[in-house]
Amino acid sequence: MGVDPASLNAILITHEHNDHIGGLPVLAKAREDAGRMVQVPVYITHLTAPAVPWGDCEPILEQFQAGSSFTIGDIDVTSFSIPHDAADPVGFSFKAEGIKIAIATDLGYLPDSVRVHLRGSDILLLESNHDLEMLKVGPYPWAIKQRVMSRMGHLSNDAASDFIREDLDHRTSTLILGHISESNNHPALVEQAATQALTGRSLFTRLVIADPRAGTETFTY
Repeated sequence: MGVDPASLNAILITHEHNDHIGGLPVLAKAREDAGRMVQVPVYITHLTAPAVPWGDCEPILEQFQAGSSFTIGDIDVTSFSIPHDAADPVGFSFKAEGIKIAIATDLGYLPDSVRVHLRGSDILLLESNHDLEMLKVGPYPWAIKQRVMSRMGHLSNDAASDFIREDLDHRTSTLILGHISESNNHPALVEQAATQALTGRSLFTRLVIADPRAGTETFTY
C-alpha cells in the first residue's frame, strides 16, 4: 500500500487465523527509523494474544476485553464479539468527527448483537465470502466446507445480500464487500447479488467489491 510502517499508530487484530496475522510478528517488531527505535502497539483481546505465534517478536500489547471501547488518538474504537471459530474473534467500529466506519468479516451469521454495532455506519466493510453452490462443488474437503457454511464460519453472498435487504442502514454511503474466497466465489457474483439487494430497497449506497488479489482504493469521507 506504500504506507511507512513507522507512520502507524496502532495495529488492531480481529482474531488469530493466519490469513489475518501472518505478517503481524514482523510488523509488530521494534525497528529503527531516522536514528530512533519505533514499535507499533498491537491492540488485541486477552484471549487472542496467547494464540498468536509471536516467534522472536516482543510486541507492545494493548490488551482489551471483547466488547469494550477505547480511544486511539482522536478515534473512538468499539469492539464487538463475532461468531467465528477462533479464540476470541471481534469486529470493530471507529468513530471520529461524526463519521463512523465498521468492519465485520469472518462471521458465520449476523446476530442482532452484531447488527446493532453496524447501524449508523457511514462506511461498512462486510464479508461476502462464498457462493454456496461454488463452495459445495469446490476443491475444499467436506469437513472444511461444513466449517465455512456453519454458524461459526463465513458469510455467504446470500447472507450478505439478506443483510442488505433487511438491515443495511440508509446512512451507509459506501458498502465494501470483502474477504471474498478465490476458490469458492467470484467478484461478479458478489456484485450481482448485492446490486439486486440494493436495488430492491431503492438504496443508492456506493458498492465496492474488494478484489482478493489487490488492495482497494483509500476511502476518504
